[in-house]
Amino acid sequence: MTSSTSSSSRSPAPAAVQIVPGVQSYDWGLKGKQGSSVARYAQATDELDFHLEQDKPYAELWMGTHPTLPSKVVGSSSAGAGASTETLSSYLHARPDLVSRSVFDRFGPGRDAHGRDTGVLPFLFKVLSIGKALSIQAHPDKELAQKLHKEKPDMYKDDNHKPEMAIALSPFRGFCGFRPLPDIAGFVQDVPELRTLVSPPEDLQERVADAAQDASKAKPILREIFGSLMKAKKEDVDLQAESIVARYGAALQNQNAEALEVPAELAQLVVTLNEQFPSDVGIFCTFILNVVKLQTGQAMFLQANEPHAYLSGEIIECMAASDNVVRAGLTPKARDVDVLIDMLTYKAAKSEDQLMSPAPFPPLPSSSTYSLYQVDDPESRTDALSPAAGMPSSQQAGKSPPTLLYDPPIDEFAVLLTRLRKGQTEQQRPIQGPSILLHAGGQGSLSVSHPQLATADFELGNPGRVYFVAAGAQVTLSSRHADDDLLTVRAFVEV
Repeated sequence: MTSSTSSSSRSPAPAAVQIVPGVQSYDWGLKGKQGSSVARYAQATDELDFHLEQDKPYAELWMGTHPTLPSKVVGSSSAGAGASTETLSSYLHARPDLVSRSVFDRFGPGRDAHGRDTGVLPFLFKVLSIGKALSIQAHPDKELAQKLHKEKPDMYKDDNHKPEMAIALSPFRGFCGFRPLPDIAGFVQDVPELRTLVSPPEDLQERVADAAQDASKAKPILREIFGSLMKAKKEDVDLQAESIVARYGAALQNQNAEALEVPAELAQLVVTLNEQFPSDVGIFCTFILNVVKLQTGQAMFLQANEPHAYLSGEIIECMAASDNVVRAGLTPKARDVDVLIDMLTYKAAKSEDQLMSPAPFPPLPSSSTYSLYQVDDPESRTDALSPAAGMPSSQQAGKSPPTLLYDPPIDEFAVLLTRLRKGQTEQQRPIQGPSILLHAGGQGSLSVSHPQLATADFELGNPGRVYFVAAGAQVTLSSRHADDDLLTVRAFVEV
């Protein structure tokens, strides 16, 4: 990194610094030999001192100030150039102007009543490499988070809510929200093992039909079905899991899946989940929760108190700065079934309703890409940015807006995804809040300038390096490599 000089006795802080992310090696992560992006990105940061192990799972790359695994600032140690001992949160506490007063006023000082560092940034930024299913889970809203943290601080480490957004880096599959009630009722009727565990009332179909005319009646039915399933006796779950896996496995092996009461894809998912978590009640959530598929560049937003589970693929994830998880299935970890059943909103929707649409993020007019944001045909722009649209191909990217804004309906964060072809340069407008930028693919350069700070310039070589960008700074990205487009992902808060 090179920085401009100052005429004052004390040099100004740089407009951007490289930071050292953290790596979490949970059991569900992709192994090194499976091509985990978490591992690949970790290798790009020399200061992480990362040594790849082929059979070790690499699940999450953390970028932010959450005290569980805070990022550190490269070159912030007196031990020598490149060493990193100061956390990003500590660095920002000493330089509050890099965050902006409005962010501190909105989200607090990043310290608790005892002066302990709780993290300056209101968001936590991650990369997830998913090799097998995560737990059936939900994240509490603020009121419940405060209650759980007070009652069970060892299980719930902080008192914040955790709405989150996932953007696919590769084809992704996950559970997200409840299926429409008529679909669930159909599975309860048609799948004998599920029907046995749920023990539905005889008038279930009549109640479901009635709920179609009065939506307020649907939630109690959903809660009754889900609660009965998740609270089923262990011996009953074992018996029914053995039965359904035997039936589905035999049909799939004999290429006779069309004879089953469910599509072959769902039958295979049940078998796969049982291989990962034998006789777990969570395998039956296949019939209760939506199976959402994302292509690269597609995104979904998960509100607090909504059930979900990531099943496979690699994603960028951004969330409010919390590590609270309420689990109830597909996990060897502690479960809190009663809390999960009580906390859920029991909203039902189709799987496509879980997706969110990005919007163009126009750069400064001096950018070489500026004309790509000027579209004569609004309908073509709408189609390209619909929830069903994934990341454009390399050829399409040359004619599409390079930077897309994923802006969920909460204050803590939004995300920019930028894809530049060879020779393209983009000057993004200054964001009036702090941000973290991940170099996710390709090669190029990053220049960050600010009227009161030292300009910071970085070469973007091997993907995986991470940078903190000060509030109010202008980011300029340039792509140089012929074969691969430059890809960056930038999480930020602006209030």
